Amino acid sequence: MTAIAVFLAATAFFSASEFAIVKVRISRIDALFADRSKRAIAAKKVMSGMDNYLCLCQIGLTASILGVGWLGYGLAKQFTLPIVMHVGFSPGTAETVSMVLTFMSIAFLLIVAGALVPKSIAAQQAEKILLANARWLVWCSRLLFVFIPLFQGSVRFITGMSGVQRMSADSAAHTEEELKWLLSDSLKNGDSNALKYAYAHKLYEFESLNAKDIMVPRTAMTTIEKDTSLKQAIQFVQNEQFTRYPITDGDKDHIVGVVNMKHLLTAFIQDPANGQLPVGIFALPVIQVIDASKASELLLKMQHERIHMAILRDEYGGTSGLVTIEDILEEIVGDIQDEFDTDEIPEVQQLGEGHYIFDAKLLIDHINNLLGIDIADKDIDTIGGWFMAKSFDTIKGQKISEQNYDFLAKEIDGHQLLYLEVQRRK
Repeated sequence: MTAIAVFLAATAFFSASEFAIVKVRISRIDALFADRSKRAIAAKKVMSGMDNYLCLCQIGLTASILGVGWLGYGLAKQFTLPIVMHVGFSPGTAETVSMVLTFMSIAFLLIVAGALVPKSIAAQQAEKILLANARWLVWCSRLLFVFIPLFQGSVRFITGMSGVQRMSADSAAHTEEELKWLLSDSLKNGDSNALKYAYAHKLYEFESLNAKDIMVPRTAMTTIEKDTSLKQAIQFVQNEQFTRYPITDGDKDHIVGVVNMKHLLTAFIQDPANGQLPVGIFALPVIQVIDASKASELLLKMQHERIHMAILRDEYGGTSGLVTIEDILEEIVGDIQDEFDTDEIPEVQQLGEGHYIFDAKLLIDHINNLLGIDIADKDIDTIGGWFMAKSFDTIKGQKISEQNYDFLAKEIDGHQLLYLEVQRRK
């Protein structure tokens, strides 16, 4: 009986270890490894040779199960058979019944004590189980160093023929979709809060954005001509109240730099005579990239060059719009309003259930997600562009019905659509 208990314990050990290896987070082991504790060093070694140690666990499980089965046969002969014969069965029948009873008892113990219980514990405490078992696994691997390469060689041969890649620590890393699922699950379980989830989700969405998706379009750009005097520029910006302005040479397709109002005001305060100087001499370099550039790559470029504004060019060399550091950060943390943004109108205004006012510059994908519809147009990015493509000569009050929603042109400035009112049909 003692020997059976030992083999059952070995089965539980290898079963829990195998599950812990697969379940544990690599990042947690890496963090513990930095502390250089003996258990963490052993755990890191196990995870670095994951395929070898999973093979070791399988060898240990198989050997332990075979050991229990071998001892079970002797147990049936020694204990179960006399009891069954005492009941009154014939010798032949009694031997069969004793073997069946012993087999069922051992199978029950192996399933419950040798598999389900240890795996259940390992699922909830994978890190603790691996740290506790890692040194023993390393020791066992040294004892079975001859067998592991033999089995691993066989596995490589068979999987190589079938085209299946080998298991490694890297392949245990989570994909982006799995991480999103884990974040959502953590929020549902109360392990995270809505703010952390929103930030993380926006970071993943941000990676897919192009610069033109977040730009201030050319028509909304406020620029200053390079020959404008410093004093005139200061008077001009009293109404706009931006910090930085693109400097043009004739029109918006010829942007020669950017000025920071702090520099202009400093120059004027130091010597009022500077007020007659053209702002062009105060212009600083500005980043200029194609509008199809990734927003994440543009952010890195702006950080590296320490320039807070970028001009976006279309494929023909004309100016599409501009992007500031604030525009990029708002895609991650939401709207950032300073003391001069008191009259800023939100891009989405909800008037009631299924009733909104949308900024025409909102992306179609955003509208689809918000309304649960599927407007598809691969050539147009914004909801305003989609509306005007449906009706080029758009006038105020014009309505288009789409997928149980009415889209109404609420505000127009010349040929530019500014706001749409959208309401679900009853």
